Amino acid sequence: MKLVGVDLVRDKVAGALHDALQQAKQKGLLTIEPFPIVSLDLPKRPEWGDLATTVAMTLASAEKRSPHDVAQIILDNLSSHTAVFDRVEIARPGFLNMTIKRNLWLEVLSEIAAQGQAYGRCDLGQGRRVLVEFVSANPTGPLHVGHGRGAAVGQALSNLLRAAGYDVVTEYYVNDAGRQMKLLGASVYARYLERHGRPVTFPEDGYRGSYIVQVADLVQERLGPVLLDLPAEQAEERCREMAAEHMLELIRQDLARFGVAFDSWFSEASLVNTGLVERVLDELRTRGLLFEEEGALWFRSSAFGDDKDRVVRKREGEWTYLASDIAYHRDKLMRRYDLLVDVWGADHHGYIGRMEATVQAYGHPKERLRVVLVQMVNLLRGGKKVEMSKRAGEFITMREVMDEVGADAAKFFFLMRRSDSHLDFDLDLAKQQSAENPVYYVQYAHARLSSVFRIAEERGIPVPQPHEANLDLLRDPDELSLIRKLSDYPSVVQGSAAALEPHRITFYLQELAGLLHTFYYKHRIMPVVVEDEPSEDRFATAGERVIKQRESVTPELTAARLVMMQQVQQVIKNGLSLLGISAPDRM
Repeated sequence: MKLVGVDLVRDKVAGALHDALQQAKQKGLLTIEPFPIVSLDLPKRPEWGDLATTVAMTLASAEKRSPHDVAQIILDNLSSHTAVFDRVEIARPGFLNMTIKRNLWLEVLSEIAAQGQAYGRCDLGQGRRVLVEFVSANPTGPLHVGHGRGAAVGQALSNLLRAAGYDVVTEYYVNDAGRQMKLLGASVYARYLERHGRPVTFPEDGYRGSYIVQVADLVQERLGPVLLDLPAEQAEERCREMAAEHMLELIRQDLARFGVAFDSWFSEASLVNTGLVERVLDELRTRGLLFEEEGALWFRSSAFGDDKDRVVRKREGEWTYLASDIAYHRDKLMRRYDLLVDVWGADHHGYIGRMEATVQAYGHPKERLRVVLVQMVNLLRGGKKVEMSKRAGEFITMREVMDEVGADAAKFFFLMRRSDSHLDFDLDLAKQQSAENPVYYVQYAHARLSSVFRIAEERGIPVPQPHEANLDLLRDPDELSLIRKLSDYPSVVQGSAAALEPHRITFYLQELAGLLHTFYYKHRIMPVVVEDEPSEDRFATAGERVIKQRESVTPELTAARLVMMQQVQQVIKNGLSLLGISAPDRM
């Protein structure tokens, strides 16, 4: 697969350091076996340079030298790379702080313009096949706000992995078998009987949400009193079928409105009905990985690192959830995916060891499965937590959140923190049109630049290609800060994909939008005319307005800044696209 959207500056810096290490080894100054991966980081203080590396400290122990001595050897062998570095300095104990040639940073703008939508993509995955399974809620009720966070995380992960060169398939595992589905049928049937004035004992663990009454009304509307003449078991099964079909359709509708689509929908019931669960467990039995004890059937998961063995068939003969999950993951492995990514609620943390054991039981390393945990969401309104009643079976649905704040805002808020950390979702903040609202702040950056380009077109000012503008005029520290941040984007995408952490993209976009807004507040992009460029500096400080009022720009500087703004907008759009969020031209 072709590598596109490379991190131009970091690649050249890493290449120069690698060459210096190679020269030092050829001269006998260093042994270096094997060659280390050269990591590049941002210095803690901007005056220390653009990039820093700890490679000298990494090598010091093996070389039996001090980190400072190793750093000096590397520095002495960098002399042939004057086109890359303005200066390289050693900071104790052995950091190499590097300041990059300005013209190399300017090349980033041409790189983005050439790559466009592909900027940031890489070949980390090398075409390996990945199955990302997420949401997978029981069709026993509407999707709630927690499912919404899982949907946002799963979609962003899928997009990230595709951008990193993986061949990705997304799947929803429909939990349409087992005790929960029987309870659904019994709950709906109870409400159906109540509608007909029949005496009823509501199931102790039944579903009590108001949506159950709505489903019972649907059953009544379609079937009338027919179920009253059936044995209770048959009537409950009919209610279960209709309720599951109805709830699954609502789930599909909510996900479509949220902008989330799946390549595959996999039914748990199909595993049981086709006998796959029994066949898969028989396979484990022949390999001595199942045993009977106290009338139950157990999986020897402790042989693969789980903290204890697990029951797959109860004494009563009923399969456990684990039995179906073993069969499902066996099926995934049989479909020859190189990596399985499961997005689960954090309450399933204890389940990870069982499924890692399953993967190993079938001859694969446990790393073939990676589980991303999604923590709970607390909804806030007026600074207070929105309470939900478990007793009444009521909860805040994903649809209600979308109705209130919109899909874009919901996704961005869901992705603002690590998925395995609790999230406080401030509904009031998500609706604000202010700098405090992070999704508005990022989307407004894109819309603001669209406004700039519209005004340029109205004035007859062309937006040139990078080679048509004198980019050397971009010398202001605020300009270079923007360009450096643009250069970081491919590394952020690759790191996010490797770590399965989409929140890194939201962090990056907020930082980039902040730099863009700061630049816009302080600097002019186009020459002053009676009808000046967009002036809605609603977030600008008085000091920033003064700087902007005093600044004058030439047509040549305007051309260079428009080139830069065009690449900023492209990267914002690319980042929002990875998150499944729109990039509006007007707000």
